[in-house]
Amino acid sequence: MIKFIFIAILNLFYFQSISQHKETEIIATHNSDTLWGTLCSPQQSIDTSQPLVLIIAGSGPTDRNGNNSVMTNNSLQMLAHDLAKLGIASIRYDKRGVGASFKAYIPEIDLTFEDNVNIAEEFYDYGKKQGYQKIIIAGHSEGSLIGILLSQRKKPAGFISLAGAGRPIQDVLKEQYNVTAPIVRDSAHVIIDLLASGVKVDTLSPWLYSVFRPAIQPYLISWMKYIPNEEINKLSCPSLIIQGERDLQVTKEDATELGKDLPENSVVLIETMNHVLKKVDDDKADNKASYNDPVRPLHPDLIFTMVSFIKQLP
Repeated sequence: MIKFIFIAILNLFYFQSISQHKETEIIATHNSDTLWGTLCSPQQSIDTSQPLVLIIAGSGPTDRNGNNSVMTNNSLQMLAHDLAKLGIASIRYDKRGVGASFKAYIPEIDLTFEDNVNIAEEFYDYGKKQGYQKIIIAGHSEGSLIGILLSQRKKPAGFISLAGAGRPIQDVLKEQYNVTAPIVRDSAHVIIDLLASGVKVDTLSPWLYSVFRPAIQPYLISWMKYIPNEEINKLSCPSLIIQGERDLQVTKEDATELGKDLPENSVVLIETMNHVLKKVDDDKADNKASYNDPVRPLHPDLIFTMVSFIKQLP
């Protein structure tokens, strides 16, 4: 069931703003590799009685702040700072081979989807070792599925999906080829079906090589075995799905599919929010411009929707 959120008046006593936050550089290790992240606390001294949100970034070389080499929007850094203003700590991190974790790079052919979950688990465990008892996992885009799988392992206080797909990646890829490259659609569909069944493809058209190159195929095969709406139903913790209606990459139908078997009001649509969690006008130019806008703030409804959910968790 979808709940539409229209926030007009905030309860200022309940959402008491905290003016300062403290950022601490942290490290976690996985298979002797060192990975770097940030613990963002609402106060200058760390208080582990506060809730802690583990923020998991989306696909590709996205760093802890939500940025990569071709776009800087600071979306995940803003999320951490906005949570801190409302009394909630967070951990965000540079994934393997990205940002400060660049030395943890491994060859593409050795990557699996589960490796993403393993690294996220190291930072979850870091929070636990620091003494945080109320940990919430929040995954953005591809990070949503990573967060779901991690939540199956760790039993957090809650899980939040931010612009996460409700369909398996093979269905998303097929749709993208239907829309953007119909001339190679049929060939792409054959390759996608083979990979989804666990079969590698040696012969590739030049038009399809960049997406389905041999080195990335083991990763795609490991990713395709997960059906997000089936995996989220395995969670024992409360879940919240937040989706922007101006998202150019993930649709509100994805959010509906992801949350179709969850309790009422588990899916929240924010009308004017896009994929990088910013408030945008109803035109593609403004939407795309926000991807490389490091100062445009996050959509205000996002943070208060998240905090309302977190505050209600036991």
